[in-house]
Order: sequence, then structure tokens, then C-alpha cells
Amino acid sequence: MTEVFDHTEIPRHGKPAVLPRLFGWISLTVLAALLLNNILVVYLDWPGIKALGTGGGTLPYVHLAIYAVAVAVGAAFVLMTQDRSLRWDALQIHKFNTYLIRALFWTVFLVGVFDAAIAFMRTEDFIEPLLGQDLARNLARANWVGPWVHGPLVIVAFVIALFTRTLGFVWLALLIVAAELLIVISRFVFSYEQALMGDLVRYWYAALFLFASAYTLFDEGHVRVDVLYAGFGRTKRGFINAIGTILLGMSTTWVILFIGLNGPQSIINAPLANYEVSQAGPYGMYVKYQMAAFIGLFAITMLIEFVSYFFDAVADKRDEPGHREPAQAAAH
Repeated sequence: MTEVFDHTEIPRHGKPAVLPRLFGWISLTVLAALLLNNILVVYLDWPGIKALGTGGGTLPYVHLAIYAVAVAVGAAFVLMTQDRSLRWDALQIHKFNTYLIRALFWTVFLVGVFDAAIAFMRTEDFIEPLLGQDLARNLARANWVGPWVHGPLVIVAFVIALFTRTLGFVWLALLIVAAELLIVISRFVFSYEQALMGDLVRYWYAALFLFASAYTLFDEGHVRVDVLYAGFGRTKRGFINAIGTILLGMSTTWVILFIGLNGPQSIINAPLANYEVSQAGPYGMYVKYQMAAFIGLFAITMLIEFVSYFFDAVADKRDEPGHREPAQAAAH
């Protein structure tokens, strides 16, 4: 799946829209501050902003300062580029999000293939004869496989994403079908099945639905109850989309992030920090901790895309040039 719409018709400059752009860009910079503070709390054992006024020293104020700097950076960028059009901002944000999603596809592809291979070798006791006792011992530990196997693969995936243009959703769906077919053949023809086979399907399946959601929003592919909406003009649709994006879309993603990243023992941070594995243990893949991260990555990519969608919706409300007719809408 690649982008097929024409970027050249989107004007770079337009009428100032300071308030909508402030809201959108500050949302993105605060998101970056939230992620940075989360890293400091989980991996450097900082107290977090919740420790303000509770004897936590100066570090809580550093957390607060990070948010203040984020707001200032977002506001400064908007005030210095007041002639930038909303649609141009929306395009640039979407292009970054597309790169991020593309990199995530390559990540789950590479990690899935390599981790499944390692899990198979671990299950069948092939590692020690081939690679030695020390490496066999390390590959049996999730907290070693995570940083030393998965980590480099993630870096490679983000580099590959710089030079490719496909988002990979179709290929990922095909890989899921192939993995399911392999389970069927191995189980019913050869009476052979391992936990890693189901782990691989679940890993790719979760990635497909969670990572494809942001681009589906861009392509107007999500279900919409449009009994009234279908009869609205462009400006009224833009108003409805802008309000709905804030009240229903962005609010949901922020709730996911605040709950999921609420301290070291939260539902996203705890599995990540501990490299959590499934109940299959050494007989399965060591990717459960990444599947917890998928929830946060879903919220992040959706929030970024919601900001882009919000800018486009406000531009429609203002009847600005460069309107894009989504592929799904054009098909009806």
C-alpha cells in the first residue's frame, strides 16, 4: 500500500490559523514531552511529576519544565510560521506518521521472523550444538534477547523505512495467512505444533490492526454513522470532523497514554521494563512485551494522525483550497 494522492496541489502558505495550529502542534510537543518523561521515570527511576510537593527534590520540577519547554516550542513554531497553511501542516504530519508506521511494519516483520527462528531452535535444542553454550544460555533469556536481538532489528527497520514507500499492510496480511496455513499443515499433516507458531500469528495480527488504524483514518476507512453527515456540505463536514476529532478521537488516545504510561507498574511500562514473556516460556516467542507496547504505539500514531486530520477538517471548515477526496469516499 502506497500513497497515491497528489501532494503538488496542496498550498504551502495560506490564511493564518493561529489557534487551531497552536492546539495541534502543542498536542504533538506535549506528546513528545510525555514520552521523554516516561523514559526518565521507567528507565532512570526518576520520581515523575506526581511527586511534586511530596519531598521528591528537584527532579519533579525537571519533569514539569520538560512539559513547559514542549508547550513553548510548539507555540514558538506556530508563531514563527503563521503563514503556513493548515493543509501543508497536515501533510507534513501525515508524512512523518507514514514513515513511523512503515518502520513499525518492518520492525514486526524482522522481529517476527528472527524471533520465531530463535524460538524454534531453542525448542528443538539446536542452539547449543550450532552456536555454543554461552549463546544458548543468553538466547534463553528474554532480557538479553530484547536489547541484543530485537534492539538492532528495530534500528535496521527504521533505516529500511527511509528507503521504502510501501506501508506493508497487504504484505503483513499475507504473512498472517501464510503463518496460519503453516499451523494447519504442520498440525493436521505432520502432527507437529509449537507455541511459537501461535505467538507469531498473534504478534503479526495485533500489529496489523493497531498500526493500520492511523492510515485507515487518513483514508476515511473507519466505520462512520453518516445518516446526517452524508448530506452535509464540505464546510459543515469540516466543522463536525474537527469537533469529533477533539472530543472522540484525541481524548481517547490521551486516556490510553495516561493510563498505559502511568508509572513503572502501568499496563504498558511494566511488561516493557521486565521483557515479559508468555506462559509458554522458552517454548514460545519473546515478543509479549512488544505487544504491550503496541497499545501505546497505536495511541501515538492515532494521535499524530488525529492532529493531521484536525488540521484538514479546520481547513475544510474555512473552505481553503487543496481539499483531498479520500479513496474510500470517492469509491461511493
